[in-house]
Amino acid sequence: ESMAGDIFLLGNTSWRIRRVEAGRVRVENAHGQPPTIPFWLGEAPARTAELSTAVSDLRRRLHDGLSDPEGTIAWLTAHCGASRAGAEQMTAYVRETAAVLGCVPTQDQIVAERFFDESGGMQLVLHTPFGGRINRAWGLAMRKRFCVNFDFELQAAATDDGIVLSLGEQHSFPLEAAWSFVRPHTAGPDLIQALLASPMFTNRWRWNANRSLAILRFSGGRRVPMPIQRMRAEDLLGAVFPEQVQCQDNRSGPVTPPDHPLVSETINNCLYEAMDLPGLTEIVGRIERGELRTVAVETPVPSAMSHEILNANPYAFLDDAPLEERRARAVALRRTNPDLARGVGALDASAIDEVRAQAWPDVRDADELHDALLTVGIMPTSDVPDAWQPYAKELLDAGRATVATWKAEDGWDHEDYVAAERIDLVRTVLPDVRFAPELIVPLVASGNTALLGQDEAIRSIVHGWIQVTGPIAVAALARRIGLRPSDVEIALAALEGTGIVLRGRFTPGEETEEWCERGLLSRIHRMTIGRLRKEIEAVTPADFMRFLLRWQHVQRGTQLHGRDGVTQIIGQLQGLELPAPAWEEHVLPSRIRLYDPADLEYLSLSGMVTWGRLTANGVDNSNEQNGKRRRRQAPGRNSPIAFVMREDLPSFLARDRTLEDAMRGLSSAAREVLQYLEQRGASFMADIVKSIRRMPSEVEDALWELVAHGLVSGDGVAGLRQLMHGSARERGRRRMRMMALRSGAGLGAARPHARSLPVGRWALWQPPAEVEGEERDAAAARQLLRRYGVVFRDILARERIAPAWRNLLEIYRRWEAQGEIRGGRFVSGFVGEQFALPEAVETLRAVRRIPEETEPVVVAAADPLNLVGIILPGMKVSPFSGMAVAYKNGVAVDVAPMGVLLSRLQRTIVNR
Repeated sequence: ESMAGDIFLLGNTSWRIRRVEAGRVRVENAHGQPPTIPFWLGEAPARTAELSTAVSDLRRRLHDGLSDPEGTIAWLTAHCGASRAGAEQMTAYVRETAAVLGCVPTQDQIVAERFFDESGGMQLVLHTPFGGRINRAWGLAMRKRFCVNFDFELQAAATDDGIVLSLGEQHSFPLEAAWSFVRPHTAGPDLIQALLASPMFTNRWRWNANRSLAILRFSGGRRVPMPIQRMRAEDLLGAVFPEQVQCQDNRSGPVTPPDHPLVSETINNCLYEAMDLPGLTEIVGRIERGELRTVAVETPVPSAMSHEILNANPYAFLDDAPLEERRARAVALRRTNPDLARGVGALDASAIDEVRAQAWPDVRDADELHDALLTVGIMPTSDVPDAWQPYAKELLDAGRATVATWKAEDGWDHEDYVAAERIDLVRTVLPDVRFAPELIVPLVASGNTALLGQDEAIRSIVHGWIQVTGPIAVAALARRIGLRPSDVEIALAALEGTGIVLRGRFTPGEETEEWCERGLLSRIHRMTIGRLRKEIEAVTPADFMRFLLRWQHVQRGTQLHGRDGVTQIIGQLQGLELPAPAWEEHVLPSRIRLYDPADLEYLSLSGMVTWGRLTANGVDNSNEQNGKRRRRQAPGRNSPIAFVMREDLPSFLARDRTLEDAMRGLSSAAREVLQYLEQRGASFMADIVKSIRRMPSEVEDALWELVAHGLVSGDGVAGLRQLMHGSARERGRRRMRMMALRSGAGLGAARPHARSLPVGRWALWQPPAEVEGEERDAAAARQLLRRYGVVFRDILARERIAPAWRNLLEIYRRWEAQGEIRGGRFVSGFVGEQFALPEAVETLRAVRRIPEETEPVVVAAADPLNLVGIILPGMKVSPFSGMAVAYKNGVAVDVAPMGVLLSRLQRTIVNR
């Protein structure tokens, strides 16, 4: 079957065909060139009826479980052996389909979906999950019915899950009527006529001819070449079935197959092996009897389940058009923009209103009003705005228009403007109409409208109105132009037959069937898609800042409350090291309404939350043996501290350092305390002092040193609060100064009588021996998404423990491919890839629609939302500076010390 120039693989070597001879093929080395991919119209094995039923049941089970996604995912992993990622993808697949179609296609509920493609035509997708044999038969029968009714050959394809028919501009019909095209008593004859022109008949004819020995495979001990076998098979078919090979121009009406055993066998093979005629007859019979629920949906974009059908492989084609000419490939799928998956089940109401406004005539002078009257035929005087009245008077005075009055059947008196050229047309439609002033129009001026019958005249007026109204119901259109609803409906049906108008439910919330001109409806579809795409265009850094203020619950009205709120905020900000006082002075109070420190204490003592230093503060202790020990870097008031959910702690602690390595940079007292905690576990301060026989001040300094190295943490938050008021030694010095000043003695004469010791127990942060590097990076990647919603390289400037961006990229790309997160351009002005949670994309999209704030939001410089110089323009503000930043509508409007900034804002509010 190959030709000269084709390349094929034999083992690992590619060969190019030079010449094909009788029983011999001459080739040459192609030197590794890729083989030629052949194109042929073959067949693929179809899904069995039992498997199709199982697929339908699974769809129904997933759809019923959308209200409990976690339970559905757990069921899939337990009963179907799917991984969690696969279970989440299946759930999302069904959820997105239901969002567009309003339901999920099953064997008890089938769906007809129709939408526009990029060429202006429409695609009709029938979601019928009955398997490929039934769908192939159904698709061929429907294609034949279209050929008979519209005299037009359609491109079609059929898969195990549905059928796609590519409609042209002249194909206009009620979508619900698609289910009645094939009926039980016509399915067989239609299918026979359809299969005679399909490749499956030719293939099976040659097969049957070989099996019956009418065509020999071998002759004279040698194999008959395939081209010769094909030629002899065609000659045999012409002998026993002349109509099958006759010229198409001489064929009229259906082809009658002869009563020949080879022909009958071939037809039976096609009907009952390649297809399933009894199964199709049963299904269309159930539809006719009302036993099978059918749904018809007009959608602006294809649903998720239609993607597979639209991108069917060549073996699913029901016609001979090659892949590159398939009209179904002219559909822009949402796989390139997955965020359009939500909220696209209906046309956008604002897009419909805008198209209606665009379609209505824009009159600027009398000539343009005259053109509008020629288009619509009759225009109610109530529809003419005041700005048009001078133009109408000008037309009346010039004899170019008149006013028609009549009483409609609904009892209303109608008064309409009519162009002089349309007087005969209106008189044909309304015999009792009166004109004032009466105009005598020559027949030449009236054109062909004067020769139209009443039905054609009504159709002309309805056609003119449907071009300027957009989607409209029959009753509303009849009331507006003063005609009987039945006459209007008949005219619309006639226009539908020519493909000019389409019917459906287009306006959201409107239950009445509407009609719309095809061009206007196509424009509404494009505008709906365009609006959705515009909503997910990259936002400005200011809008992104507005989003972050809401995402992290800092914006007024978004704060959380209570102990659950504290837990949620810690879970969002865990792993982020901030100056210790900032947590309870600024970060938590700005996110928790009426913040109560007891909530954080409870979470710490209950074991849910822990705190400490995540990045080690190295200390050079090498000079201690020379008696010149350097001052240890114990944590002071602004030492960076992180809060972490205890169950997630192993993912945040350093993995490449052992206790032995850490002890090399510690003082002797700190090493003793560390060894004691390693042996005894969590201990109170008094027990440590007693066991290692050190002064309490030495033990306290040793604990602070261990905290600075990220090796030790306190039991509750009380120890951290004591730390925030300065080290014990500094407190003692201040106390000595005060006592000296009171007694008038020198500083050396004063001694503190007591020390304030840390509260609670102290314990080691256990090293995460069981957490691998990839697992840690994945946990960090997920935490960054939780913290910011949208992640890109620049936003990680304040993340001290974040993995390398190249590692995060690999993880995020994998998650994007799995459908867990979204990739794209979400924030403008930043280079590189960006990734976001699906729910964050929705919130980010909604930020544009939120009214601008009238009052600024103040965050401390230590707050993670201090992104001046990182996301927003300006000089960076150090988190340890004690400054604050005021944001208004996502823009930093002021930077000053917290007290000064609050005073300025208070004065501004008072002055208003």
